[in-house]
Amino acid sequence: MSNSTPATGHEKKKSKGKRLPCSPSRVLHIRQIPNEVTGAEVVSLGLPFGKVTNLLMLRGKGQAFLEMASIDAAVSMVNYYAPATPHLHHQPVYIQYSKYKELRTDNQHNQAKPQPAPQCVNAVQQGNRDITSALAAECGVLPRHGSVLRIIVENVFYPVTLDILYQIFSKFGFVLRIIMFHKNNQFQSLLQYSDAMNAYYAKMSLDGHCIYTGCCTLRIEFSKLANLTVKYNNDKSRDFTRIDLPFGDGQRTVETSIPFATQNTIFPSYTGPPGFAPALGFPQGPSVLPVPGALGPLMVTTSAAPGHMTIPDIPGNSVLLVSNLNPEAITPYGLFILFGVYGDVHRVKIMFKKRGIALVQMADATQAQLAINYLNGQRLYGRVMHATLSKYQTIQLPREGQEDKGLTKDYSNSPLHRFKNPCSKNFQNIFPPSATLHLSNIPSSATVDDLKNLFTSKGSTVKGFKFFQKDCKMALIQLGSVEEAVHALIELHNHDFGENQHLRVSFSKSSI
Repeated sequence: MSNSTPATGHEKKKSKGKRLPCSPSRVLHIRQIPNEVTGAEVVSLGLPFGKVTNLLMLRGKGQAFLEMASIDAAVSMVNYYAPATPHLHHQPVYIQYSKYKELRTDNQHNQAKPQPAPQCVNAVQQGNRDITSALAAECGVLPRHGSVLRIIVENVFYPVTLDILYQIFSKFGFVLRIIMFHKNNQFQSLLQYSDAMNAYYAKMSLDGHCIYTGCCTLRIEFSKLANLTVKYNNDKSRDFTRIDLPFGDGQRTVETSIPFATQNTIFPSYTGPPGFAPALGFPQGPSVLPVPGALGPLMVTTSAAPGHMTIPDIPGNSVLLVSNLNPEAITPYGLFILFGVYGDVHRVKIMFKKRGIALVQMADATQAQLAINYLNGQRLYGRVMHATLSKYQTIQLPREGQEDKGLTKDYSNSPLHRFKNPCSKNFQNIFPPSATLHLSNIPSSATVDDLKNLFTSKGSTVKGFKFFQKDCKMALIQLGSVEEAVHALIELHNHDFGENQHLRVSFSKSSI
């Protein structure tokens, strides 16, 4: 093992006593891991914060070293879990920075072979065969595959809905689209992630598991399709990036060959640490497969109302927990404008004692998920922002006389909401943050230099600019980076040109 690899005895000795704090590092030291925990479960702790590039499991010592792709991702992970200790198999595990800056393995110490792929996971030690075998099949490199999974559910005893699939699979990454159908008398589904790595970890972790105890077994393989096209948002298909799609033929339920079970499916509110729940470990009784992630285990309980199934909208919560914010730069208005690109923001609250954490309440759960899909992991004022669902259902306004310092704002009746009109074209123009911004409502008197100077005055580097040929009230402006464009959108959306003319700014799918 090279000098960059942890000296396990030394780390173990330090873990027993009071550890001296280490400076931030891509490598994280995780302690008190139950013996039965797999590498996939340890990796799942890091996936919500960014790509995991390496893993070293210390079997028998209850420890692991997890290497993230960037220091920002590692810092986000440590900051998030500091007030909300994560659990594996219902046991708390503890995460801190390691003194090592990277993980490397040498063959003479009987560790795994060095793996050249920059985004692969080094699954080492004998107990980790579930990951090791999958990697070994491709000579230590993650298989080349797409982001679309083909899912077959066998032994379907209880109904499996699109919403249930979303609850389970969204814990491994951003689910973009789901299509459900029956083929060869089998329940099947196609599910597309935003990232092929998320698809890989979902398959690795869920293939062969049961949704409910003893039935509804998942058989997962990679689809040959590179992309899914969804025309309707209903109970058979859904595009989570397109809230404007029609419902379609009006069939509100999935046609299955089985009757509804005499159960009442209930998704209780998670009451543990915000954002994440104790992960993995199968409760007794008919329960939905618990997997690591943002919403916690889903329980199915017997009801006095036989034949009735209640499944709320997924994910069911419109309040977001936004963390790793820059407390020196962030404001409620800034979050209102940025998150307002993906839905109508009703309330924003920056935590009084932890200014780097905020709650953002969207108009509904669909808009909340859309904001997560596009803004989680985005750089904002020099930090990588992390957005997930909060345990809170609403943001409470401060009581009269309560000290708040303007950190809680109500925007419920703001005229700046982009999606108040259900027929608005804004529904068709929702794009991820990009370095190119779309400008509209430009006064006829404004020149190219006027607009360039306006953005330059806010610290932006203007790389390109062009007016639309058919409409001089619209233009595209390309800035130096995506982060610059995010800052400029916050600063200049609704900029007052005078004479009641206000600039409209949004992200563009085009480039100049």
